[in-house]
Amino acid sequence: MKYIKKPKLSDWNLLIQRPEFEQIQLEDQVKYILANVKQKGDEALKAYSLKFDGVNIDQLSVSEQEIKEAIQLCSDELKTAIQLAKANIEMFHKAQQHKEPIVNTMKGITCWRKSVAIEKVGLYIPGGSAPLFSTILMLGIPAKIAECKDVILCTPPNKEGKINPAILYTAQLVGISKIYKVGGAQAIGAMAYGTDTITQVYKIFGPGNQYVTKAKEIIQQEGIAIDMPAGPSEVLIIADQSGNPEFIASDLLSQAEHGPDSQVVLLSLDDIIIQKTLRALENQIKQLPRKSIVLKALKHSKAICLNTLQECIAFSNAYAPEHLILALEKPEQYADKIKNAGSVFLGHYSCESAGDYASGTNHTLPTNGYAKSYSGVSLDSFVKKITFQKLSKEGLMAVGPIIETMAEAEGLFAHKNAVTIRLNTIQND
Repeated sequence: MKYIKKPKLSDWNLLIQRPEFEQIQLEDQVKYILANVKQKGDEALKAYSLKFDGVNIDQLSVSEQEIKEAIQLCSDELKTAIQLAKANIEMFHKAQQHKEPIVNTMKGITCWRKSVAIEKVGLYIPGGSAPLFSTILMLGIPAKIAECKDVILCTPPNKEGKINPAILYTAQLVGISKIYKVGGAQAIGAMAYGTDTITQVYKIFGPGNQYVTKAKEIIQQEGIAIDMPAGPSEVLIIADQSGNPEFIASDLLSQAEHGPDSQVVLLSLDDIIIQKTLRALENQIKQLPRKSIVLKALKHSKAICLNTLQECIAFSNAYAPEHLILALEKPEQYADKIKNAGSVFLGHYSCESAGDYASGTNHTLPTNGYAKSYSGVSLDSFVKKITFQKLSKEGLMAVGPIIETMAEAEGLFAHKNAVTIRLNTIQND
């Protein structure tokens, strides 16, 4: 982890850049996969499972028997943990349900808006070295609260053609029954275009590797909605002299273990805290099963010593982190100054892992600086807003002359006539 002391303001633009990785022919490869899935459907999916996952899949759909077996394989301890996390996430997302008011903009003119569920949504759940069953809670729960009609889930099988039991248990717990053994860019293509087995959806959610991310980017250009632009996981921590170096190191490592392309950043005006944290990192790394991944991530991560907490906040807002931890003595004093972040964790005991699993907030968040313009997944991600308006004769008479004037000024006389004809009819009556 690189240590940078008191960088000049002119250097900040360089410091907030994410690491760039070689993507030779990535787009061409993904476009080929998507085109093949679009043309050959299930046949292409099975061929790619054999090629990329090393498994021959006869039946893409997960059977009820497989789900029953998975339930038995999950420990009671894990089931209880998932159930408690589910309750917290449901509570937080149900609180986002709001009935909007009916507004009378003028006498005789009534306007309102309502939320309508996106009918068909697809969830992609990684299933490799870290099967992210927690992401099913984060995506499946708001989809069900929103009352999406069709919710399908794609996740890659292991070498035996099976899905991780925790993924299947969690899926059935939140009410998802359409589960398919498909991973990678081909899964995104299957949900985007539809196959004989897999339903085409209107919006696709979920994290994945660079192939999945590129596939989502491409199908978005073709008109299929996605949750948000994605990049590697990241965390930024601002710590003052009250920070606990052991805590801070553990939070940095919790994000670094996601993948070799993850980035973690520590900001502080206290050199001692930084030095102690760097030593704590070295000690904690030794105990981690994913040590090799962590070490690669730390190569392009940074610890930066700045002059004031105000500078730390300004740097963070410029960086726009996916996760922001304020490891401060009085973090609430600075909360209102945060303008760009996916999710914020206040104080020494608000570890980022809490948001990843069970505090209740959603862990599907904008990365790579997109927190400047994107929100994390919420209930609103699974609905679209439809506006309604109703004008009475009195309402049209009140607003009609305004519309006529504006339409004529824009040279749109058919727009004007749609009002004029009605006003003449009202006057003749």
